[in-house]
Amino acid sequence: MSESDSEIHLQCMERFIELANTMKNDGMPTRVVSAALMTASGVYATYSVAGNDGGLNASGVDKVTAAYKQNLENIQRAKREQAEAAGSQPGS
Repeated sequence: MSESDSEIHLQCMERFIELANTMKNDGMPTRVVSAALMTASGVYATYSVAGNDGGLNASGVDKVTAAYKQNLENIQRAKREQAEAAGSQPGS
């Protein structure tokens, strides 16, 4: 991803999180909001590859699954690093 793509990615992610938090604050359970966001992401990932009327074949599902897995692993690694950095600072 180029720097511009990275910036746009961050902005989009922040907008999705903001919308999810609005739904939570409106009383929707976080597990339902999370599941709906994941479903919407899957629908959009399918659309981005196959268009409105197409679907993913088994190898396409595997590729999207691998991308989700890698992304989730990256998020968890970053969260651990943030926690370690916060824990190593005096007064934290």
